[in-house]
Amino acid sequence: MEKVLIFQGGWDGHEPQLTSKRFAKMMEDEGYSAEIYDTLDCLADAEKLETYSLIVACWTMGSIPGEYTRNVSRAVSKGTGLAGCHGGMCDAFRQDTEWQFMTGGQWVSHPGGDGVEYMVNICHSSSPIVTGLEDFPVKSEHYYLHVDPAIEVLATTRFPLVNYFHASNKVIDMPVVWTKYWGCGRVFYTSLGHHDDVFDNSPNAAVLMRRGMKWAAEGKKYAIENGLSSEKYENNAKMY
Repeated sequence: MEKVLIFQGGWDGHEPQLTSKRFAKMMEDEGYSAEIYDTLDCLADAEKLETYSLIVACWTMGSIPGEYTRNVSRAVSKGTGLAGCHGGMCDAFRQDTEWQFMTGGQWVSHPGGDGVEYMVNICHSSSPIVTGLEDFPVKSEHYYLHVDPAIEVLATTRFPLVNYFHASNKVIDMPVVWTKYWGCGRVFYTSLGHHDDVFDNSPNAAVLMRRGMKWAAEGKKYAIENGLSSEKYENNAKMY
């Protein structure tokens, strides 16, 4: 049976234990076995990480040893998927630029705090992650992120809604859901998930997370079946 590693921790306000449990159940329903760890030391064994189909990050802020980031980076480059939501992946390890490079973005603000009502607008895409989904409302934190221009944006939200300093700029569509590639691996992110109940209150948010994790996990099988190799990337990797 293919395996999923979920690591949880950091700031408790993002309810990492609840979201980790939810994501484990989602993947178990898809036929995977899920392991949940509450320590970053589960990232210390580079060879073991490469045996997983998917790594799910549920760790807000904090710091990570550079070796652990490199281990995840190499595993993903060889086909292991990487997925996460909200601050659990893109507000993790703020000082680690390699983590941000790999995941595709970094949280910088949520004007208005929690309880902002906004629309999530599904983009026209051939991605199976958004097939058949329609725009939907959310009441939660409205995430403003700095993002990688290489990402494939699958859903957006309109800024500004709150009259904060950023409102003096033009109206923009901020990515909410995206995918990207890292070597032979697939990366999925959604900014939804400030609290675990977002996935109950906005069912499409749960659909996106489930589909995104599954898409990322399936990348390993695709890489193997198509003879993809990360060697050409390894030779030019700049390790810090």
